[in-house]
Amino acid sequence: MLGLPMMALGLFVFMMETIPYQQLQQRIGWRLASNSRVGKRPTYQFLGPDEECITLSGVLMPELTGGDTALALLKLMADQGKAWPLIEGTGMIYGFYAVESIDTARGDFFSDGKARRIDFTITLKRVDDTLLDTLGAVTRGMMELIL
Repeated sequence: MLGLPMMALGLFVFMMETIPYQQLQQRIGWRLASNSRVGKRPTYQFLGPDEECITLSGVLMPELTGGDTALALLKLMADQGKAWPLIEGTGMIYGFYAVESIDTARGDFFSDGKARRIDFTITLKRVDDTLLDTLGAVTRGMMELIL
């Protein structure tokens, strides 16, 4: 029996059998331009949202969890350079994200060289403008599938 989904990036589902992340870190920024003034503090002007990144990290134990195959599937998605909808298992829609990087460190090896432990960090970068754009794209995609 398959476990419950933690999150999905496009058709890739993060779960115990694939890549069960142990930490999700989100970075959201906003741009503020400064103008220097003589004898006073600088003034700031709000320019809008900045980059938004999500970092998923954890440890894979290929005997119990996913491993090289799941990481290879994510790498194939990243190689396409496309943005994918990122949806949490609770139904929360984060937006459209592209895979920016996948870092791995392998250790505790079997005699054949296969790793018993794979530490990973996956960085995703948001590429859509607003959640409204995301919802519109998801809705259009669902309508195309129905029709």
